[in-house]
Amino acid sequence: MTLTVPGFDHVRLPGADGVELAAAVGGSGSPVVLLHGFPQTHLMWRHVAERLADEHTVICPDLRGYGASDKPAATDSGVYAKRTMAADVVTLAAALGHERFALVGHDRGALVAFRAGLDHPETITHLGILDIVPTLDMWNVLHGASAAVGYHLFLMAQPPGLPEAMIAGSADAFFGSFLDAWANDPTAMPEEVRAEYLRASAAAVTSVVADYRASAGIDVMHDQADLDAGSQLAMPVTVVQQDWGAQLGYDAAGVWKAWAPDLDHRLTRAGHFMAEEAPDEITAVIQDLLAR
Repeated sequence: MTLTVPGFDHVRLPGADGVELAAAVGGSGSPVVLLHGFPQTHLMWRHVAERLADEHTVICPDLRGYGASDKPAATDSGVYAKRTMAADVVTLAAALGHERFALVGHDRGALVAFRAGLDHPETITHLGILDIVPTLDMWNVLHGASAAVGYHLFLMAQPPGLPEAMIAGSADAFFGSFLDAWANDPTAMPEEVRAEYLRASAAAVTSVVADYRASAGIDVMHDQADLDAGSQLAMPVTVVQQDWGAQLGYDAAGVWKAWAPDLDHRLTRAGHFMAEEAPDEITAVIQDLLAR
């Protein structure tokens, strides 16, 4: 049985192009969509979702290719483009009756949220981003020996075949290494939750790699086109991240300011899995964003 947010309904809803997404839905009030990261499922939002549900309708989908959502074959580069995955989210919310909603994403989900904000400014009212920089900027700030922290990005950018075989051959070790290395507080991820992440990730190797491969190709093209056109995020944006700027030698707030004129940029002492390690902090951040 799929673990989900306690007290929420677990449903299947239409995304784009005939893809169906699994989602946990609960609460009532103005809608907030929460998108998970790697190597996780919507379950990562369990604490924050319960807190927000007191005042909001909270929608936590599994991204296409992850968790219990459909995992279409990557027959072309657009299948796992963040533009397509953003269309999934907009379609899913509309199926629930929400033509406008706030959107918060973590890690891979934050890349989808960023793209949704650029592609659907009339739909996304507020945008929350946890622990990323946009795809184009991500590749630009990874250089030299410090880029080793993102070795998985380079591995999964390779042509189909070898990355999938290598990862599938040691899936628990591969995915588990990120759950271990990126957490400041391992106790925030109980064993049954960790096991669910590993089970779901091992069942999705091909689609997870396709998601990452898109970020080394078509996603870069889409970001570059928006940069060249001077496109910016029109809604209030809050970014919370670890101090990656200091670690990798770039101005993180400056990177985000170029995309988001109405920006609240914050650093956290929590680890990468901040929604689980510091749910009260992240809930408060989201509530502050929604009040803008």
